[in-house]
Amino acid sequence: MQLYILYFLILLGGLRLGAQSQRDDVIYLADPTVFEDEGMYYLYGTKGDNTIKGSGFLVYTSKDLKHWEGPVGSSDGFALKKGDAYGNKGFWAPQIFKHKAKYYMAYTANENIAIATSDSPLGPFVNDNKALEAPVRQIDPYVFFDEDKVYLYHVRLQEGNRIFVAEMNADLKSIKPETLRECINAEETWENTANADWPVAEGPTVFKKDALYYLLYSANDYRNPDYAVGYAISRTPLGPWEKMKTNPLISKLDSNAGTGHGDLFYDKRGRMKYVLHTHLSNVEVGPRKTAILELSLKNQKLSVKNNSFYFVEKQ
Repeated sequence: MQLYILYFLILLGGLRLGAQSQRDDVIYLADPTVFEDEGMYYLYGTKGDNTIKGSGFLVYTSKDLKHWEGPVGSSDGFALKKGDAYGNKGFWAPQIFKHKAKYYMAYTANENIAIATSDSPLGPFVNDNKALEAPVRQIDPYVFFDEDKVYLYHVRLQEGNRIFVAEMNADLKSIKPETLRECINAEETWENTANADWPVAEGPTVFKKDALYYLLYSANDYRNPDYAVGYAISRTPLGPWEKMKTNPLISKLDSNAGTGHGDLFYDKRGRMKYVLHTHLSNVEVGPRKTAILELSLKNQKLSVKNNSFYFVEKQ
């Protein structure tokens, strides 16, 4: 009996050590993205419970990717605030880009994709309260410009979270349905470690290098500690996509569980960076913490630079 009591106390102590309380200097954003404009970095992402008053997307700023200030959005810290644009819940996974002197935010709300515009990265981002038309629920948009065409990579919720791509019309308000293609679904062992009936592949990010297209994505449910990042390559933006045998690219990095769903960006020196989230601890999923690491691309292979991982903190 005493042995069982001792074992219970050890287990309880381990759980307490694994748990972490929130810190004021750490930024807690999931599905993060970093956008650089005129020497300033802007950080956006999914912020916890979106049922609270004033939900939307907060924004933080930094000049060096180490010291962050905010939230500094134009609407009480928000770059996009509920009521100014489409959606009343589930504000997830924003992407920011600049096009023809306007700033755009592609985002998820109400399990639909919408695109809002602003004159500043700080917002306010607004739209006509309409989502992109689709016959299914869709999330996680990523708008990719390639020469004279624009593509929308996104996730469709059908027999799992599956990544699709379609060419967009010039007004960026709709896709060309005849170009719709499936890119990735979770079918490999590392992509569904729980053997779930609803497999998950999500969070697409795409870039092009030397005539090859690279698609980074996350797999497993975000609550799974095995949530991880892989990538695939293609010779066209519409695929077919070849998953790399070395996947996952990022998983439980530096002993942090739940690593994934981020975005690729380049710093002022041209170094390839990836911003992502992790679980709060090895026993608690949220609130999820924001982190940055550096990627290297050599001979068509991506890798994580040693000792480049760090959590994003406020000044």
